[in-house]
Amino acid sequence: MNSPARPARPARRTRPVRIGPRAAVALVLVTLIGIAAFGWPLLADRQSGLAHSQDAPWLFAALLPLLVAVVVATIADNGMDAKAVAMLGVLAAVGAALRPLGAGTAGLEPMFFLLVLSGRVLGPGFGFVLGSVTMFASALLTGGVGPWMPFQMLAMGWFALGAGLLPGPERIRGRAELLMLAAYGCVGAFAYGTIMNLQGWVLLQGMGQGISFHPGEPVTANLARFAAYCLATSMGWDLGRAVLTVVLTLTLGATLLKALRRATRRAAFDAPVSFAPGTGAEPEPALERGTNGSGG
Repeated sequence: MNSPARPARPARRTRPVRIGPRAAVALVLVTLIGIAAFGWPLLADRQSGLAHSQDAPWLFAALLPLLVAVVVATIADNGMDAKAVAMLGVLAAVGAALRPLGAGTAGLEPMFFLLVLSGRVLGPGFGFVLGSVTMFASALLTGGVGPWMPFQMLAMGWFALGAGLLPGPERIRGRAELLMLAAYGCVGAFAYGTIMNLQGWVLLQGMGQGISFHPGEPVTANLARFAAYCLATSMGWDLGRAVLTVVLTLTLGATLLKALRRATRRAAFDAPVSFAPGTGAEPEPALERGTNGSGG
Protein backbone atom coordinates (compact mmCIF):
# COMPACT_ATOMS: atom_id res chain seq x y z
CA MET A 1 0.00 0.00 0.00
CA ASN A 2 1.41 3.31 -1.01
CA SER A 3 1.89 5.85 1.76
CA PRO A 4 0.19 9.20 1.25
CA ALA A 5 2.37 11.78 -0.39
CA ARG A 6 3.66 14.49 1.88
CA PRO A 7 2.59 18.01 1.00
CA ALA A 8 5.34 19.98 -0.67
CA ARG A 9 7.03 22.52 1.56
CA PRO A 10 6.75 26.08 0.31
CA ALA A 11 9.90 27.38 -1.29
CA ARG A 12 11.89 29.73 0.90
CA ARG A 13 12.24 33.23 -0.44
CA THR A 14 15.61 34.88 -0.74
CA ARG A 15 15.63 37.89 1.56
CA PRO A 16 18.36 40.54 1.50
CA VAL A 17 20.29 41.64 4.56
CA ARG A 18 18.10 44.17 6.33
CA ILE A 19 19.08 47.77 7.09
CA GLY A 20 18.58 48.79 10.73
CA PRO A 21 17.73 52.34 11.84
CA ARG A 22 21.24 53.31 12.90
CA ALA A 23 22.72 51.88 9.73
CA ALA A 24 20.14 53.76 7.65
CA VAL A 25 20.98 57.04 9.40
CA ALA A 26 24.71 56.46 8.93
CA LEU A 27 24.19 55.58 5.28
CA VAL A 28 22.14 58.72 4.59
CA LEU A 29 24.68 60.86 6.45
CA VAL A 30 27.69 59.53 4.58
CA THR A 31 25.81 59.86 1.28
CA LEU A 32 24.96 63.52 1.90
CA ILE A 33 28.49 64.33 3.00
CA GLY A 34 29.86 62.41 0.04
CA ILE A 35 27.74 64.41 -2.41
CA ALA A 36 28.96 67.62 -0.81
CA ALA A 37 32.56 66.42 -0.90
CA PHE A 38 32.38 65.63 -4.60
CA GLY A 39 30.59 68.82 -5.57
CA TRP A 40 31.85 71.55 -3.24
CA PRO A 41 34.54 72.91 -5.63
CA LEU A 42 31.83 73.82 -8.14
CA LEU A 43 30.25 76.16 -5.57
CA ALA A 44 33.43 77.54 -3.98
CA ASP A 45 34.26 81.20 -4.40
CA ARG A 46 37.57 82.05 -6.05
CA GLN A 47 38.62 84.16 -3.05
CA SER A 48 37.39 81.77 -0.37
CA GLY A 49 40.56 79.69 -0.28
CA LEU A 50 38.52 76.49 -0.61
CA ALA A 51 39.14 76.29 -4.34
CA HIS A 52 42.88 75.63 -3.94
CA SER A 53 43.63 72.18 -5.30
CA GLN A 54 46.17 71.40 -2.59
CA ASP A 55 43.48 71.66 0.10
CA ALA A 56 41.15 69.07 -1.42
CA PRO A 57 42.93 65.78 -0.55
CA TRP A 58 43.09 66.57 3.15
CA LEU A 59 39.44 67.59 3.29
CA PHE A 60 38.24 64.54 1.43
CA ALA A 61 40.34 62.10 3.43
CA ALA A 62 38.04 62.83 6.39
CA LEU A 63 35.37 60.74 4.64
CA LEU A 64 37.15 57.47 5.42
CA PRO A 65 36.07 57.27 9.11
CA LEU A 66 32.47 57.89 8.02
CA LEU A 67 32.59 54.92 5.67
CA VAL A 68 33.88 52.77 8.53
CA ALA A 69 30.97 54.06 10.66
CA VAL A 70 28.46 52.66 8.15
CA VAL A 71 29.99 49.19 8.50
CA VAL A 72 30.01 49.39 12.31
CA ALA A 73 26.41 50.66 12.47
CA THR A 74 25.21 47.87 10.18
CA ILE A 75 26.76 45.25 12.45
CA ALA A 76 25.51 47.00 15.60
CA ASP A 77 21.91 46.96 14.30
CA ASN A 78 22.10 43.17 13.91
CA GLY A 79 21.65 43.60 10.19
CA MET A 80 24.83 41.59 9.69
CA ASP A 81 25.41 38.50 11.78
CA ALA A 82 28.45 36.23 11.67
CA LYS A 83 27.21 34.53 8.50
CA ALA A 84 26.67 37.85 6.72
CA VAL A 85 30.09 39.12 7.80
CA ALA A 86 31.65 35.91 6.49
CA MET A 87 29.89 36.32 3.14
CA LEU A 88 30.97 39.96 3.05
CA GLY A 89 34.59 38.90 3.55
CA VAL A 90 34.44 36.25 0.85
CA LEU A 91 32.80 38.50 -1.75
CA ALA A 92 35.11 41.44 -0.93
CA ALA A 93 38.15 39.19 -1.31
CA VAL A 94 36.91 37.89 -4.66
CA GLY A 95 36.17 41.42 -5.86
CA ALA A 96 39.57 42.69 -4.75
CA ALA A 97 41.23 39.81 -6.57
CA LEU A 98 39.26 40.50 -9.75
CA ARG A 99 40.20 44.16 -9.98
CA PRO A 100 43.91 43.72 -10.88
CA LEU A 101 42.98 41.35 -13.73
CA GLY A 102 41.93 44.27 -15.91
CA ALA A 103 44.03 47.07 -14.47
CA GLY A 104 45.47 49.25 -17.19
CA THR A 105 43.64 47.44 -20.00
CA ALA A 106 41.04 49.75 -21.54
CA GLY A 107 39.00 49.95 -18.34
CA LEU A 108 38.25 46.21 -18.22
CA GLU A 109 37.25 45.75 -14.58
CA PRO A 110 35.34 42.51 -13.92
CA MET A 111 34.66 43.43 -10.28
CA PHE A 112 31.73 45.63 -11.42
CA PHE A 113 29.88 42.54 -12.63
CA LEU A 114 30.25 40.85 -9.23
CA LEU A 115 29.05 43.91 -7.32
CA VAL A 116 25.95 44.36 -9.49
CA LEU A 117 24.79 40.80 -8.81
CA SER A 118 25.75 40.86 -5.12
CA GLY A 119 23.87 44.09 -4.52
CA ARG A 120 20.87 42.66 -6.36
CA VAL A 121 20.66 39.54 -4.18
CA LEU A 122 21.85 40.82 -0.80
CA GLY A 123 20.22 44.25 -0.76
CA PRO A 124 21.25 47.92 -0.87
CA GLY A 125 22.76 48.13 2.61
CA PHE A 126 24.94 45.08 2.17
CA GLY A 127 25.78 46.28 -1.34
CA PHE A 128 27.05 49.64 -0.11
CA VAL A 129 29.22 48.04 2.55
CA LEU A 130 30.49 45.42 0.08
CA GLY A 131 31.37 48.02 -2.55
CA SER A 132 33.26 50.18 -0.06
CA VAL A 133 35.12 47.29 1.58
CA THR A 134 36.00 45.73 -1.79
CA MET A 135 37.50 48.97 -3.05
CA PHE A 136 39.44 49.42 0.20
CA ALA A 137 40.80 45.87 0.01
CA SER A 138 41.73 46.21 -3.66
CA ALA A 139 43.52 49.51 -2.96
CA LEU A 140 45.65 47.76 -0.33
CA LEU A 141 46.25 44.84 -2.68
CA THR A 142 47.34 46.96 -5.65
CA GLY A 143 49.06 49.77 -3.74
CA GLY A 144 46.43 52.26 -4.87
CA VAL A 145 46.13 54.06 -1.52
CA GLY A 146 45.88 57.82 -1.86
CA PRO A 147 43.56 60.81 -1.40
CA TRP A 148 41.30 59.37 -4.11
CA MET A 149 40.59 56.15 -2.16
CA PRO A 150 37.69 57.46 0.00
CA PHE A 151 36.03 58.73 -3.19
CA GLN A 152 36.44 55.35 -4.87
CA MET A 153 34.94 53.65 -1.82
CA LEU A 154 31.95 56.01 -1.87
CA ALA A 155 31.38 55.70 -5.61
CA MET A 156 31.65 51.91 -5.59
CA GLY A 157 29.36 51.71 -2.56
CA TRP A 158 26.74 53.78 -4.37
CA PHE A 159 27.13 51.60 -7.45
CA ALA A 160 26.38 48.37 -5.54
CA LEU A 161 23.67 50.07 -3.47
CA GLY A 162 21.82 51.07 -6.64
CA ALA A 163 21.70 47.44 -7.78
CA GLY A 164 19.92 46.58 -4.54
CA LEU A 165 17.28 49.27 -5.15
CA LEU A 166 16.17 47.86 -8.51
CA PRO A 167 12.66 46.30 -8.77
CA GLY A 168 12.47 43.15 -6.67
CA PRO A 169 12.95 39.61 -7.99
CA GLU A 170 9.28 38.86 -7.26
CA ARG A 171 8.42 41.19 -10.15
CA ILE A 172 11.30 40.57 -12.58
CA ARG A 173 13.06 37.23 -13.01
CA GLY A 174 14.77 35.22 -15.73
CA ARG A 175 16.00 36.86 -18.89
CA ALA A 176 14.24 40.15 -18.11
CA GLU A 177 16.16 40.38 -14.84
CA LEU A 178 19.50 39.81 -16.57
CA LEU A 179 18.69 42.48 -19.16
CA MET A 180 17.78 44.92 -16.39
CA LEU A 181 21.00 44.21 -14.48
CA ALA A 182 23.06 44.51 -17.66
CA ALA A 183 21.47 47.87 -18.44
CA TYR A 184 22.08 49.06 -14.89
CA GLY A 185 25.69 47.84 -15.02
CA CYS A 186 26.26 49.74 -18.26
CA VAL A 187 24.82 53.01 -16.94
CA GLY A 188 26.46 52.54 -13.54
CA ALA A 189 29.88 51.95 -15.10
CA PHE A 190 29.67 55.28 -16.91
CA ALA A 191 28.31 56.99 -13.78
CA TYR A 192 31.19 55.65 -11.67
CA GLY A 193 33.75 56.93 -14.15
CA THR A 194 32.05 60.32 -14.39
CA ILE A 195 31.87 60.92 -10.66
CA MET A 196 35.49 59.88 -10.19
CA ASN A 197 36.42 62.25 -13.02
CA LEU A 198 34.82 65.06 -11.03
CA GLN A 199 37.03 64.30 -8.06
CA GLY A 200 40.21 64.41 -10.12
CA TRP A 201 39.22 67.17 -12.53
CA VAL A 202 39.04 69.91 -9.91
CA LEU A 203 42.63 69.12 -8.89
CA LEU A 204 44.06 69.45 -12.39
CA GLN A 205 45.32 72.82 -13.55
CA GLY A 206 46.93 74.11 -16.72
CA MET A 207 44.83 72.16 -19.22
CA GLY A 208 43.13 73.73 -22.22
CA GLN A 209 40.64 76.51 -21.59
CA GLY A 210 37.82 74.38 -22.93
CA ILE A 211 38.25 71.54 -20.40
CA SER A 212 39.95 73.07 -17.33
CA PHE A 213 38.19 73.75 -14.04
CA HIS A 214 37.88 77.48 -13.32
CA PRO A 215 37.27 78.12 -9.60
CA GLY A 216 34.60 80.68 -8.88
CA GLU A 217 33.03 80.69 -12.34
CA PRO A 218 29.34 79.80 -12.88
CA VAL A 219 28.41 76.17 -12.29
CA THR A 220 26.93 75.80 -15.78
CA ALA A 221 30.16 76.96 -17.43
CA ASN A 222 32.27 74.57 -15.35
CA LEU A 223 29.88 71.67 -16.02
CA ALA A 224 30.19 72.27 -19.76
CA ARG A 225 33.98 72.13 -19.45
CA PHE A 226 33.65 68.99 -17.32
CA ALA A 227 31.56 67.27 -19.99
CA ALA A 228 34.20 68.12 -22.59
CA TYR A 229 36.90 66.81 -20.24
CA CYS A 230 35.09 63.45 -19.81
CA LEU A 231 34.63 63.04 -23.56
CA ALA A 232 38.27 63.87 -24.23
CA THR A 233 39.91 61.79 -21.52
CA SER A 234 37.87 58.89 -20.15
CA MET A 235 35.08 57.95 -22.54
CA GLY A 236 37.06 55.04 -24.02
CA TRP A 237 37.97 53.71 -20.58
CA ASP A 238 34.39 53.93 -19.30
CA LEU A 239 33.09 52.26 -22.47
CA GLY A 240 35.37 49.27 -21.95
CA ARG A 241 34.21 48.90 -18.36
CA ALA A 242 30.54 49.13 -19.39
CA VAL A 243 30.85 46.62 -22.24
CA LEU A 244 32.63 44.05 -20.09
CA THR A 245 30.02 44.41 -17.34
CA VAL A 246 27.20 43.85 -19.82
CA VAL A 247 28.88 40.82 -21.44
CA LEU A 248 29.65 39.13 -18.11
CA THR A 249 26.17 39.81 -16.76
CA LEU A 250 24.44 38.30 -19.78
CA THR A 251 26.72 35.27 -20.02
CA LEU A 252 27.51 34.40 -16.39
CA GLY A 253 24.83 36.32 -14.51
CA ALA A 254 22.23 33.55 -14.31
CA THR A 255 24.72 31.10 -12.79
CA LEU A 256 26.07 33.57 -10.23
CA LEU A 257 22.60 34.80 -9.26
CA LYS A 258 21.53 31.22 -8.61
CA ALA A 259 24.60 30.55 -6.48
CA LEU A 260 24.20 33.75 -4.45
CA ARG A 261 20.52 33.10 -3.85
CA ARG A 262 21.17 29.52 -2.77
CA ALA A 263 23.84 30.69 -0.33
CA THR A 264 21.53 33.41 1.01
CA ARG A 265 18.67 30.95 1.57
CA ARG A 266 20.92 28.54 3.42
CA ALA A 267 22.39 31.31 5.55
CA ALA A 268 18.86 32.52 6.49
CA PHE A 269 20.09 35.95 7.60
CA ASP A 270 16.65 37.10 8.76
CA ALA A 271 15.54 33.87 10.47
CA PRO A 272 14.78 34.14 14.20
CA VAL A 273 16.68 31.82 16.52
CA SER A 274 14.71 29.35 18.67
CA PHE A 275 15.65 26.47 20.96
CA ALA A 276 14.42 22.91 21.21
CA PRO A 277 12.84 22.59 24.70
CA GLY A 278 14.72 20.44 27.16
CA THR A 279 17.31 19.12 24.74
CA GLY A 280 20.19 21.53 25.32
CA ALA A 281 20.77 21.45 21.58
CA GLU A 282 22.31 24.28 19.68
CA PRO A 283 19.88 26.87 18.31
CA GLU A 284 18.49 26.34 14.86
CA PRO A 285 17.07 29.09 12.65
CA ALA A 286 13.33 29.03 12.10
CA LEU A 287 13.30 29.16 8.35
CA GLU A 288 9.57 29.43 7.84
CA ARG A 289 6.88 31.41 9.58
CA GLY A 290 5.30 29.35 12.32
CA THR A 291 8.18 26.83 12.44
CA ASN A 292 10.47 26.58 15.46
CA GLY A 293 13.68 24.72 16.06
CA SER A 294 11.89 21.58 17.40
CA GLY A 295 9.91 21.09 14.21
CA GLY A 296 6.56 21.99 15.85
